[in-house]
Amino acid sequence: MSGHHAHITRLDDGITAIDTEYARPLLDASHLISERGRAAFVDTGANSSVPLLLDALAQQDLDPGDVDYVFLTHIHLDHAGGAGLLMQALPNARCVVHPRGAPHMIAPAKLIAGTEAVYGVEATRKMYGVIQPLDERRVVTPDDGQQFDLNGRELRTFYTEGHALHHYCIDDPASHGVFTGDSFGVSYRELDTAAGPFIFPASTPTHFDPVAAHKSVDLIMGCNPDYVYLTHYSRVGDLARLAQDMHEGIDAYAAIAHEHKAVDDPFEPIRVAMQELLSTRLRKHGYRGDDAAMQSILRFDIELNAKGLVSWLLRLKKQG
Repeated sequence: MSGHHAHITRLDDGITAIDTEYARPLLDASHLISERGRAAFVDTGANSSVPLLLDALAQQDLDPGDVDYVFLTHIHLDHAGGAGLLMQALPNARCVVHPRGAPHMIAPAKLIAGTEAVYGVEATRKMYGVIQPLDERRVVTPDDGQQFDLNGRELRTFYTEGHALHHYCIDDPASHGVFTGDSFGVSYRELDTAAGPFIFPASTPTHFDPVAAHKSVDLIMGCNPDYVYLTHYSRVGDLARLAQDMHEGIDAYAAIAHEHKAVDDPFEPIRVAMQELLSTRLRKHGYRGDDAAMQSILRFDIELNAKGLVSWLLRLKKQG
């Protein structure tokens, strides 16, 4: 695996953020939790990220055999695409996947087809390679509130809907932190200002649900964390303000969707409204970069969030 040098950020309490280099630098983090010689990964990035995760282990003087768990907060491929390949390199690990997500990781054909429907076949292959199935015997499907023991360090998984029905977060009292996947939104380090981190919800297809999303933010805050560890991107504090920003953002997204529910093909107007909302909020937050810089960082999310709102509207219509 030589030649793959992982960019890592050593945080406190045995936690290391690893840039999976998915799509662009500083977009997608895997977190490595190390506890006196035993380790766990939280989210994996794509297949192309796997050599980086293994290099990060080596940088921490850990061996692939020292990894006990691979936690997948949910099975969107920027979080879980590399899990099957990574597990092949970790002889002792078990992969912890929400019961709704596990069948799709064990037999990934449907997951791949769904991704191809969003991105197209060629782009999917380019971004994700060939998704490797998980060995069913090495998969653990946690209950809501289940405790996992990492060499004496208690990690508790709890279910959080709103972004995906098959999403859980991990409460890690040892770090006063929660690993939130996408349930506490997205906050890119390039958008930090003197006012601190900027955060916004992820309403990506296909399970966005504002009521459940609000509840998930409250469940996370109910753990009394000082920090959350986001997959996009890593550790943030100042959580009372960020939780408020998340609640306001979820309401703003729902309002955008409702404004456009009578439109025949609402994607483009919703995308424009999403871009307007995030850039206005970001300017208000004190961001001074030019529009092109802002656009290059947010374009991907704006598009996916708009698609997610369109799919939510379709679900509402079906429900009548």
